[in-house]
Amino acid sequence: MAIEVDVAVLGGGPGGYTAAIRAAQMGKSVAIVEADNLGGTCLHKGCIPSKSLLRSAEVYATLLESDAYGIAVAEGSISLQFDKVQSRKEQTVEQLHKGLQYLMKKHNIQIIKGRGRVIGPSIFSPRSGSLAVELADGEMEQVVSKNLIIATGSRPRSLPGLTPDSEYILTSDDALALEELPASILIVGGGVIGVEWASMMQDFGVQVTLVEAGARLLPGEDSEVSAELTRLLKRRGVRVLTSVQLNTTELSVGNGEVSISATTADGDVLLSASKLLLAVGRQANVEGIGLENTDIRTKDGFIQINEFGQTNEPHIYAIGDCIGGVQLAHAAAHEGIAAVEHIGGQRHAAIEPHLITRCVYSRPEIASYGLTEDGARTKGHDIKTSKIPFQAIAKALVLGDADGFVKVIADRATGDILGVHMIGPHATDLISEAALAGFLNATPWEVGQLIHPHPTLSEALGEAMLAIDGKATAM
Repeated sequence: MAIEVDVAVLGGGPGGYTAAIRAAQMGKSVAIVEADNLGGTCLHKGCIPSKSLLRSAEVYATLLESDAYGIAVAEGSISLQFDKVQSRKEQTVEQLHKGLQYLMKKHNIQIIKGRGRVIGPSIFSPRSGSLAVELADGEMEQVVSKNLIIATGSRPRSLPGLTPDSEYILTSDDALALEELPASILIVGGGVIGVEWASMMQDFGVQVTLVEAGARLLPGEDSEVSAELTRLLKRRGVRVLTSVQLNTTELSVGNGEVSISATTADGDVLLSASKLLLAVGRQANVEGIGLENTDIRTKDGFIQINEFGQTNEPHIYAIGDCIGGVQLAHAAAHEGIAAVEHIGGQRHAAIEPHLITRCVYSRPEIASYGLTEDGARTKGHDIKTSKIPFQAIAKALVLGDADGFVKVIADRATGDILGVHMIGPHATDLISEAALAGFLNATPWEVGQLIHPHPTLSEALGEAMLAIDGKATAM
């Protein structure tokens, strides 16, 4: 007999399991079909394991600089034990995985481990949207639901001529599983993933070359943030090359080295390293899930939806990385909640992609909300901006981490906050206050009137808001 539920979710990542929890909270019966481990890429191959490695790298780098804090460490007493770094990463993932499994039991959500495929009308259902699930033992299971949510996520994208082999040419999945650090690494792609890995590897003592095809790192972020990041990475010893075209026909792999020729603004160069890491974005997992058995449409490899998350078949929704957009875990979770609440008769206001907070967990951290300066001008805003360096903030100096700044962009006529951009210590923790201010339509003056505790890093945001009208007291 088929398993019958109100809501079936194909994919158990952040979008999928969050949607399932909200559906269960609304009194619906729910089943998640997941081929791998519950938690998806974020928990097992992305957000969590990479941030665990980044934290170990940060601690190691801090210890190497301990003399600056008045702490003498005997020469040779600091050693990096990468096997223990990886063990800590796995322990963190496992703890969170257990917590997630507990949540599924708490909400009576049925987990079906197997590879799901959407099927057309059958004896079980007069319309498409049921799932045929191939279980690990080869047996088949049928899941019939009133509504289906597709949350199949994404995987690392590759480049023509650069085929990952898990030895010399790596994806981020491969890099997370490294048993030992390479002597050097060539990272292709200067987006979020490439920047985080460049920062991490450099802190671990690996010689890093970071190449980007575009004119600057993090092309989606504010140009001043990109420039500051480039300056700080170079100061730490990362070789950063932008406007680079790789000549994949001149690729050499073997004898412990990968090399490739590239064309740069300064001419042709040969780039060599022990490993090459591809960090050129992610592509949706939409193949082999039975979309051809439906009227669901795709564009540029992503599932097409309306403002409520519905596909061309109104009872089938899609969320998360498989629909494109910002491809962030917290965005997927929000989309999952919005889809389920729409199923339940509630309507969510559509959220503009640029209003979703964006975070980069490099050293220094980067976080942003809203429009960049260029983006605001493109949309026709007459803007005013302010910028407060962390050098002016006492807590940053106490921490010994005072590089970077907080930048605020506001509309000159209305006073509306258009964007907030941070690069510096704990930026990813500080950005939520800025996002809340934007969400509540606060003006810079209103945020500046909040009494920020001293000494804290949050003073940087308060001062930057006051600086819009020339009222900052930190400078």
